[in-house]
Amino acid sequence: MKPSPEELEKMIHQALRSAAPHRAPRSLEGRVLAAIEARASLPWWKQSFAQWPVAARIAFVVASAGLAKLALMAVVWVMAGFDNAQFTSAFSTQFAWVDTGLAVISSVGDAFSTLYRSIPPLWLYGGLAFFAMMYVALFGLGAAAYRTFQAQR
Repeated sequence: MKPSPEELEKMIHQALRSAAPHRAPRSLEGRVLAAIEARASLPWWKQSFAQWPVAARIAFVVASAGLAKLALMAVVWVMAGFDNAQFTSAFSTQFAWVDTGLAVISSVGDAFSTLYRSIPPLWLYGGLAFFAMMYVALFGLGAAAYRTFQAQR
């Protein structure tokens, strides 16, 4: 008669429990710890993708998508027989937002340039001096607070 899966599981469990425990070699612990330390000391780009910083993972995905897009565009250009007119008509609508974005950035830059030129230089120097004094005051207050709290210990 064939034992049921539950009985078989119990028999295997008892057999494994009754076996004498084996000791690991003495050098195993040191080798394992050295391997873990070596893996942890690797730079982030040599570790697995899941261990990369989030910004690096996002940049990698965006760059990969961009390279895939460029590869597809190159294939379309080759299939069009290196005809620039067909290539331009195929991708002009997809990159219209780039022209719009550049126009917005240019107009915002022009606005800031006009605003900067309209501020008197004395005000700019005065503001710079004010912020420098505030930085020195903040540094001095921080040093005084640190010295006060360290003196109490």
